[in-house]
Amino acid sequence: MKKLIYVLVYASILVCFIQCKEKPSATFEDVYYTCSMDPQVVESKPGKCPICKMDLTPVKKSSGDTKEEIELSEQQVKLGNIQADTIRNGSIGDQMVLTATLNFDQMNAVSMSSRVMGRVEKLYYKNLGDYIPKGKPLYDIYSEDLNNAKQEYLLAVERKAAFSTETVIDFDQLLQSAKHKLLLWGMSEAQIQELLKSKKATPTTTVFSNAGGYITDLLVREGDYVMEGGTVVKVADLSTIWAEAQVYTSQLSMINRNGTALVQLPDMDGKELRGRIEFVNPEINPDTRINLVRVSIPNPGNVLKPGMPAYVILQSPRRNSLSLPIDAVIRDGKGATAWIRTGLHRFKSVMVTTGLEQDDQLEIISGLKEGDVVVTSGAYLLHSEYIFRKGANPHQH
Repeated sequence: MKKLIYVLVYASILVCFIQCKEKPSATFEDVYYTCSMDPQVVESKPGKCPICKMDLTPVKKSSGDTKEEIELSEQQVKLGNIQADTIRNGSIGDQMVLTATLNFDQMNAVSMSSRVMGRVEKLYYKNLGDYIPKGKPLYDIYSEDLNNAKQEYLLAVERKAAFSTETVIDFDQLLQSAKHKLLLWGMSEAQIQELLKSKKATPTTTVFSNAGGYITDLLVREGDYVMEGGTVVKVADLSTIWAEAQVYTSQLSMINRNGTALVQLPDMDGKELRGRIEFVNPEINPDTRINLVRVSIPNPGNVLKPGMPAYVILQSPRRNSLSLPIDAVIRDGKGATAWIRTGLHRFKSVMVTTGLEQDDQLEIISGLKEGDVVVTSGAYLLHSEYIFRKGANPHQH
């Protein structure tokens, strides 16, 4: 009886072993467990997430999934609004928009200095921003040196009239020398003729503006003494004006230094003016890595004022190249990737090299070829699903 029992038990164990061998249970080969909150967690058996302590979720591996590839169901494709399109050659050009500020055109700026030492008795223009017409009175100066030169000139005139032409002294030469000194020290021809006519030297002398423009800097006040060569006022002509834009060092190679630029003025309802690039600063600020670009623009009617904000738009020539919508390319610190369709609901991640960017288009230099079917909508969803299933970014080693 015992032998019969042993035989039956042995037979049942043998049958169970054979059945188990014919129908293997699900293993880590086709099912793994991960966390919906922390998809990087991948386990071979159920349990708790070691990070957030939530229950791990079983995920069945798709038999079609390979490295850098993923397969979705038809329902997932519809819910994720995953759309693909064939990439083709198209025209693309680069455009940079730089923040700028309007400034005086220093090529049209003039400093007016005193030609003689003295005291400024009167200023005819006293405020920054005032417009000084060329040839108008600028200031009155009291100068001992200039007054002595006036007296010398009048004395030379008197002596020439008093003595005969037979004298050995050349009074014409003395007269010309005295007159030249007055001209050199700032008197005009009209003022000298008035002096000759009145035969009376006034204690102060009016100095006239030798250039027209707006006052950008006023360095003296009434009653101040100025030295010979000391600057009294600085003026600038606003018929042209500079738009000074800041540009990062990495963008300098994209600037055509002999090209033109579009300057947009937000304070004037977005008015646009075309100008030429006048200057690219050869020095780079080591702290900010920022350079300076100046664009000269016309200013009819002097309506543009220094200090106004502006945008400088630099465009490069258009060229034929492969391009994709910006949202179709996933960019991070490790590079750029795009998803291509390899089957009905099968997608593969590929590394790409990007180039110019314009509006919502991004140039593709390498990684794709004309005719590839690329995911244009839903690329980020595919990226997330890939991480959820495989626990790592595509191309991560």
